Amino acid sequence: MSKSALITLRVQSPEGTKRIEVKPTDTVRELFEKVHDTFELNSFGFGLYKLKNHKDELISSRSKTVMDTGLSHGDMVYLVPLNGTVLWPQDGPSTSSASVNIPSAETTSMEMSPSTSRVSQGSSAMNSVRPLANVTEDEVDQKLWKMDGKIQQKRDEKLCRHGPNGCCVHCSPLEPFDEAYLKEQNIKHLSFHSYLRKGTAGVDRGKFLQLEDISCRIKTGCKDHPPWPRGICSKCQPNAITLNRQQYRHVDNVMFENASLVERFLNYWRSTGHQRVGYLYGRYEINTDVPLGIRAVVAAIYEPPQESTRDTVSLLPDPRQELVDELARILGLQRVGWIFTDLIADDVQKGTVKHVRNIESHFLSAQECIMAGYFQNQHPNACRFSPSGYFGSKFVTVCVTGDDKNQVHMEGYEVSNQCMALVRDGCLVPTKDAPELGYVIESTDKQYVPDVYYKEKDSYGNEVSRLARPLPVEYLLVDVPASTPLTPQFTFYVNEDITPFPVENRLVDGQVQVFSSLCTYMQQFTPDQFLEAVSDFHLLLFIATMDMLPMKDHMAPLLSAIRSGNREQALEWARSEHWATVEQLISATSTSPHTSRGIAFSNSPGASVSTVGVGTGAGNGAAVNPIPEQSLWTCRHCTFINSADLATCDMCSLPRF
Repeated sequence: MSKSALITLRVQSPEGTKRIEVKPTDTVRELFEKVHDTFELNSFGFGLYKLKNHKDELISSRSKTVMDTGLSHGDMVYLVPLNGTVLWPQDGPSTSSASVNIPSAETTSMEMSPSTSRVSQGSSAMNSVRPLANVTEDEVDQKLWKMDGKIQQKRDEKLCRHGPNGCCVHCSPLEPFDEAYLKEQNIKHLSFHSYLRKGTAGVDRGKFLQLEDISCRIKTGCKDHPPWPRGICSKCQPNAITLNRQQYRHVDNVMFENASLVERFLNYWRSTGHQRVGYLYGRYEINTDVPLGIRAVVAAIYEPPQESTRDTVSLLPDPRQELVDELARILGLQRVGWIFTDLIADDVQKGTVKHVRNIESHFLSAQECIMAGYFQNQHPNACRFSPSGYFGSKFVTVCVTGDDKNQVHMEGYEVSNQCMALVRDGCLVPTKDAPELGYVIESTDKQYVPDVYYKEKDSYGNEVSRLARPLPVEYLLVDVPASTPLTPQFTFYVNEDITPFPVENRLVDGQVQVFSSLCTYMQQFTPDQFLEAVSDFHLLLFIATMDMLPMKDHMAPLLSAIRSGNREQALEWARSEHWATVEQLISATSTSPHTSRGIAFSNSPGASVSTVGVGTGAGNGAAVNPIPEQSLWTCRHCTFINSADLATCDMCSLPRF
């Protein structure tokens, strides 16, 4: 090969392939510069490899020439962005970024997703690797990343020939992803942090790790052809997807602090026979039962506005959702999942329910998988090693149904990152007659949908690919055990001898949150038990949003006292002016039916009455004019029209005056 003759190299990148002419005597550094200029890149944050599997890297050098690398005319070189570097101008949404489409308030159809994981190893020439995204990870992730994660083994008396302080192959610590150990402990899925360690095994932790999200959308901004449907190319066309059962899970266990949480949630089904949906509020903790595992601990269940029947539940717009999330945040909680019932009574006398979800039917229906994918996309998992800053989700799904012994039990799930991508990009819909089957829609002139496949064994035992029309949703599910601990925990006060405060958004007799419910509930406690009385998530939400006197702007000291269990601070807040007004209303409402705000009315028309001091400026014994005769009066709190002989509203139980 002549040293002066030009040679042509083909350079393949995620944005396409281009030809570059160089001289054999050009340095490798000059080759990098020509690649940079030809592809019009934003930076030099890329690597060049001679092999497609990112092996045999070309190292930038001022002394080494192209001839020295062994490259010849017509060879292919592979360009790979390093460490998630954005090399091209972002004219449209990146294929690696997670986008969220929030549905309108009038519909419950779900769209969203982050997606499949891929751990790729980059250049070995990198001196150090910083996190790809500047995000604040959950506290539990920060703790787990600092842990060694090794599984300690005891000295084997039969095989170990060393002293008590020695170590050999038979007793050395195991990696957290050791397959034999996981199988022995009956652990079905890797924890997410074990999966990360497995992807970086043999190298320094944190190096060469990049988690990429798949996208089912056409990349916008391609100028080589007219936009879809008039044109498409390999640069902007999303790749076909082959569904695989996910090896890892972001949460390894769902634990309800105590059985009372679930029983209180199930009381609605027991009293109405209708199904119910709730949001789980709690926290994430390290799960010591699984190497580098994470546990979602549930402390409260909030029930949003909904319409339900024996077979269906429809969620309604919730104007208080932001307030609920803020209230939980101040209490040190966050939304960690959702729960729903699918219960059909079998024998009312025995208290048994039908066993409808099993391997012969389905575990989660396609619609429930889509709903779970929607929620997981609403709550993405912050991850430092994803270019978008988020990867997967810790949001869990819990279904309360009947087991094979016809007893009520809970089953926990997550949907895979692939399912999240299909839901986010609007590619997955349920089938009409088969709940266990989903359906990947076909491309239209408005939306391009990539081919989606799954693999199964045919009658001869051969593994074959099937087009996901229809799709068994079992390929999208990840099991997450759900349970209650042997030793109950209590973030909020629970006493079986106390009638609990009604749960929000229940339109059932005896379970409606009205002011009289607050009066009845508070009368069960002594003044010294104020902290216990207000340690109820549903009660705090009612106090914060009371129609006549909303307390949300004055509750910060109370919430701090509840979070820290500070009784003195709670009692000090109870003596505040704001709560004193509520106590006066409770006292007035709890007296005779003809008492309102401390004003006692005579039964005889026209009689004069006197006030009792309730902080209204009265209480000095001054006479008050009697109420004029009228047939009806309208409650100024709820606008309900009441008869004249009532001093409190028949609907909301608040005083007339």
